[in-house]
Amino acid sequence: MASMRDIKRRKGSIQSTQQITKAMKLVSTVKLQRAKQRAEQSKAYFNCMYETVTSMLAKTSGLNHPYLKAGESKKKAVIVITSNRGLAGGYNSNVVKLITKGDFNKEDLEIYAIGKKGRDTLHRHGYHIVEDNPDIIEEPSYVDAMVISDKLLKSFAAGEIGEIYLAYTRFKNTVVHEPTLLKLLPVEPADSAEDGMETGSKAMMNFEPEDDEALDMIIPKYVTSLIYGGLVEAVASENGARMQAMDSATSNAEEMIDHLSLMYNRARQGSITQELTEIIAGANAIS
Repeated sequence: MASMRDIKRRKGSIQSTQQITKAMKLVSTVKLQRAKQRAEQSKAYFNCMYETVTSMLAKTSGLNHPYLKAGESKKKAVIVITSNRGLAGGYNSNVVKLITKGDFNKEDLEIYAIGKKGRDTLHRHGYHIVEDNPDIIEEPSYVDAMVISDKLLKSFAAGEIGEIYLAYTRFKNTVVHEPTLLKLLPVEPADSAEDGMETGSKAMMNFEPEDDEALDMIIPKYVTSLIYGGLVEAVASENGARMQAMDSATSNAEEMIDHLSLMYNRARQGSITQELTEIIAGANAIS
């Protein structure tokens, strides 16, 4: 059995750690409330944007637009959104697994990393990091999403990449966060039968002005909106995951402290019993 001094030292160490986890849980809770509100306010718009564009293309036939077909290049660009800090449970590793455990060929991937954790892990696995933007995830804005979208669309139009994906964590509620891999380009029309959505009229879509001109305006906004939506939901998911992780860590620390307190009391009781036994034995020897 460990000595009373060792038990007391370990208990003190765990109590200090518990204070840190409590503080981190409180900070994450406050950040989550703000991020959750922002995600919920913007979610309806981005869902509507996605459904509108995909259902619109589902009603269109015969279009031969670059954004609607895969490029000749085998390269695939993946925007990977993770956090800059750890202690968030499986939040970062779940996003990375979308890449490492997916059907992608490592040599064909070009990673556009947003967040240090995903960047570092994928770099260790030998993936090619084309661009690194760790500051964006701290306070994402629509302008940041637009800059990333413009770069990727230019590369796609130039034939440097053939497909564009977004890997992020979808925010469903405070305790449920879903790692998601979303294909941005080429845009794939929605299948209402598979999605369970009613797209309304089956009439064909007419464009005004010409279809190429209209898609040149619509698709960039569509891609930018999905990237920004992914950033906003990722921030909410990160803080939700960290709050849960710190809550679990605080509870585990409490259990360990209770166990060590019991051990300390037993060791103290054993020490007192031993001292009494020695005193009685000494008194009997004198008499």
